Amino acid sequence: MQLYIAKGTISIAAALVLEEAGLAYDAIVLDFATAAQTKPDYMAVNPKGRVPALTVPDGILTETGAILEYIATLAPAAGLAPADALNAARMREVMYYIASTMHVNHAHKLRGTRWADLPESHADMRAKVAQTMAASCTYLEENVAFSPFVLGPHISLADAYLYVACTWLEGDNVDIAAYPRLAAHFAAMGARPSVKKLRANDWI
Repeated sequence: MQLYIAKGTISIAAALVLEEAGLAYDAIVLDFATAAQTKPDYMAVNPKGRVPALTVPDGILTETGAILEYIATLAPAAGLAPADALNAARMREVMYYIASTMHVNHAHKLRGTRWADLPESHADMRAKVAQTMAASCTYLEENVAFSPFVLGPHISLADAYLYVACTWLEGDNVDIAAYPRLAAHFAAMGARPSVKKLRANDWI
């Protein structure tokens, strides 16, 4: 498998899950500083011009959640997706919240052109990011039963997704220490060999 990623993006969650699953993959790191994601070679892989993308035997997968779910099905022994229906739904509940709300909050800092054309609109969006990301942290702190992971003592797909999103907080002027349970989750994830390896790769 080939995984297309970019440093500091949500695509790193896919690399993290592949590491947790113990699956072999080749990482292709795109340089967003040179807009590599918009070049013809990569647009042929993912016409959306975003990461991650994962090449699989029957084609190419895009979208973080879909890729994470696919990886979990390849390595069921890793237990990254619960067999219990309610726990699986709880996992996806967190993942979908990050995808639909927290990630969008963060994207307003640098991707304002997706939603508006006027420079003053972009500036207004950037100014709002700290507030909206803090609101996401408050929601997670108060509504996820961290102990220390999203579903309890065992890691799931949601933990990889959440960990990467939380790596953005410092740059978004949000102090994770203000959210003790979320901070404990972040620390527990940071201690895992998978995360240490990706940090050593300078992908996080």
